[in-house]
Amino acid sequence: MSSAPETTTTQIAAHIQTIAGELSVGRGQVQATALLIAEGATVPFISRYRKEATGSLDEVAIMAIRDRLEQLAELDKRRAAILKSLDERDLLTPELKAKVLAATALSTLEDIYLPFRPKRRTRATIAREKGLAPLAEHLFAQAQLRPAEAAGEDPMQLAAAYVSPEKEVATADEALSGARDIIAELISEDQVCRAAMRQLFIDQGTIQSKMLKGKETEGAKFRDYFAWEEPVRTAPGHRVLAMRRGEKEKFLSLKVAPSEETAVMMIERQFVHNPSPCAREVALAAAGSYRRLLSLAMETEIRLEMKKHADEEAIGVFAENLRELLLAAPLGRKRMLALDPGFRTGCKLVVLDAQGKLLHHDTIYPHTGGARVPEAASLVKNLVRKHKVEAIAIGNGTAGRETETFVRSLDLGTDVAVVMVNEAGASIYSASAAARDEFPDHDLTVRGSVSIGRRLMDPLAELVKLDPKSIGVGQYQHDVDQRALKRSLDDTVGSCVNAVGVDLNTASKELLTYVSGLGPQLAGNVITYRNENGAFTNRNQLKKVPRLGPKAYEQAAGFLRVHGGKNPLDASAVHPESYAIVKAMAKDRGCAVKEMVGNEQAAAGLRLDDYVSETVGLPTLRDIVAELGKPGRDPREKFELFSFADGVEKMEDLREGMTLPGIVTNVTNFGAFIDVGVHQDGLAHISQLADRFVRDPNEVVKVGQKVRARVLEVDHERKRISLTLKEG
Repeated sequence: MSSAPETTTTQIAAHIQTIAGELSVGRGQVQATALLIAEGATVPFISRYRKEATGSLDEVAIMAIRDRLEQLAELDKRRAAILKSLDERDLLTPELKAKVLAATALSTLEDIYLPFRPKRRTRATIAREKGLAPLAEHLFAQAQLRPAEAAGEDPMQLAAAYVSPEKEVATADEALSGARDIIAELISEDQVCRAAMRQLFIDQGTIQSKMLKGKETEGAKFRDYFAWEEPVRTAPGHRVLAMRRGEKEKFLSLKVAPSEETAVMMIERQFVHNPSPCAREVALAAAGSYRRLLSLAMETEIRLEMKKHADEEAIGVFAENLRELLLAAPLGRKRMLALDPGFRTGCKLVVLDAQGKLLHHDTIYPHTGGARVPEAASLVKNLVRKHKVEAIAIGNGTAGRETETFVRSLDLGTDVAVVMVNEAGASIYSASAAARDEFPDHDLTVRGSVSIGRRLMDPLAELVKLDPKSIGVGQYQHDVDQRALKRSLDDTVGSCVNAVGVDLNTASKELLTYVSGLGPQLAGNVITYRNENGAFTNRNQLKKVPRLGPKAYEQAAGFLRVHGGKNPLDASAVHPESYAIVKAMAKDRGCAVKEMVGNEQAAAGLRLDDYVSETVGLPTLRDIVAELGKPGRDPREKFELFSFADGVEKMEDLREGMTLPGIVTNVTNFGAFIDVGVHQDGLAHISQLADRFVRDPNEVVKVGQKVRARVLEVDHERKRISLTLKEG
């Protein structure tokens, strides 16, 4: 019998129907998206330039379709492997094949396969080797009869017939014990029973956490979970991950289970239908099946499922925080002085031009006293004057607030902005290969200061050089599925980069890497071509970049900007494939294309229906008109200056009841961390984020948001600050 699964075309059609139902979108939308993905189109490209095909699905829906297609493909792969295994062992009946092909979930598929899966020797297999299977089958069958049909047979007498010294069955008790082992395994492998038990664990199971003996002091950070219990169904992801970490570090023990009595009764209801002596043996086997087999299997499965959901929750929080950080308002191209603060080792100082090029570097010592303080002041003032510095960026790490106070005390004029910059990850970048390539003749401290300054100019362009996990906005990021985390964060970075657009002539390799259709290799080729041939003067030159073929050009061109070129559309988000449409519009208006660009009234009076074709519809035409009005517009907010409270620089300066300006640095499921300028972020618990009930902190706060926070409590011993955003 052939073990080949259904044809690929049939599978894909079924998957498309499944996904359309799950996501409540049209089948045609899913089909078009699946086809574009199969052809190599990226999510940003599809959502921006293929709206007609997908019915204007956004990035979230397109990613959901992509991910679900991959999950269903994995299910098909496992299904094929199971069919092959069953066929090779001559176990594949038409009925079994039909069940395997009909399974829509991996758990169902594995439950079907479980009785046929090759296994090591178990208590049941040993009992079968002793010839006890007929006894087990008889007892099992008797237990499932109606009371009126059940015989009053004595199990001991039935078992006596199976006593055999040759088969190592010395007594009737041993025979019954072996039969119960067989019955226990049959119960544990029953598909209906496993499905019901799985649901029981979900509906009525609890996760219980206990402290391991003697770990009170060493594991104090987990003391909230020393005696904790809550339902599986409602346990939030951050607590699940916290308890799992405590277990991994050997401070906690965890157990996931429903009431044993309830679980055993549920099994008995399925397999024990009368009170006969034979049925009592099956009831004993049911209890043993739960304790030895089902409870362990289900606990493992439900724990993995809880971990999966917790990972998804944590990854979602991380991705949302990362998006807010990447899309933080840029100061823009300004002449910059940047400081990486320090006490004893001094403050590392760099001066950058408006394009971020390093002009000068030095070290000042404003915190060591003596003659070095006026020397530092004099140097800063001279550099600001000499290089016409427009802004000063100060890292918010050690000595950050003290350095800010020092700089603000200088008479630099009102035109010089002084800004504290979150320096998380700057030290990691400074030691990276990218930093070494750009600044091979400078040490880590200079590179770190440059990163701080550039981060103020354009957070997105600088932060893409870092591993997102080092930026400090995650929640248990080292505990979650690292492959899923990387996928989500890469998606987020790519989404942000392509939403903003990239200057083809100034972008770093790291930034170009995230442009739709490029990647590391092509990004490097673009940089090499730019270095060898000078600045790009039009998008069409991209076709001359080695290995950048028509597909990559199609995917990337609309997201790359060429400023100051002959064709003004090259500096916009209008895709080259639509240039002819703009020319037609300009012709109909009796003007040149350049007169259309930047003119919000340029398309006024045009009937967009006149430009609809088989491949271009109204969604794309509306995007073109909007882009012509504001070409290359930056979706990020306008930069606003922010200052921490004067005189509040360390935890000792805090007092309960103080209301302080702060910046949200991280949002978690249980609240928001806020920097109030004292080198230690405070926590506003979810219950303190608003004067109303808050289900999701992201409803009311975002990373980078400027807030007014009131101090509730300062715990110097544990270095914890409790804050509230409630009024009054």
